[in-house]
Amino acid sequence: MIRIVVVCLAMMFGTMVRAQDAGPIQTVISDQMAAFVARDLDRAFSHASPTIKGFFGNSAAFGAMVERGYPMVWDNSDIRFLDLREVEGRLWQQVMVRDAFGGLHMLDYWMVETAAGWQINAVQLLPAPDVGA
Repeated sequence: MIRIVVVCLAMMFGTMVRAQDAGPIQTVISDQMAAFVARDLDRAFSHASPTIKGFFGNSAAFGAMVERGYPMVWDNSDIRFLDLREVEGRLWQQVMVRDAFGGLHMLDYWMVETAAGWQINAVQLLPAPDVGA
């Protein structure tokens, strides 16, 4: 019985932490998306984690990677936040992005909390969901 109570409390606490973090995490992603559309690469780069900043070195190199590798982020026209979930101790925010041509894309953002607040540590493009014919 005690084990069940402990498991339930742990699940509730984990859910509360994610719910509490959702707003700040979504604000960071939204601001980075807006920065890319405005071509404010310094602002977009400011939302990257220290690992990403170290890898790219500067906002111009980071922006070039996003422009080539993530055109739906570079020229996004609409974003919707879906699930924020914890996977193996990492927080992932799922985002549906509409590109400049109206196409929909699913992305997963790995978020890390740093001394500067929430930052983006990775983004992965998810496969498009199967749609019935």
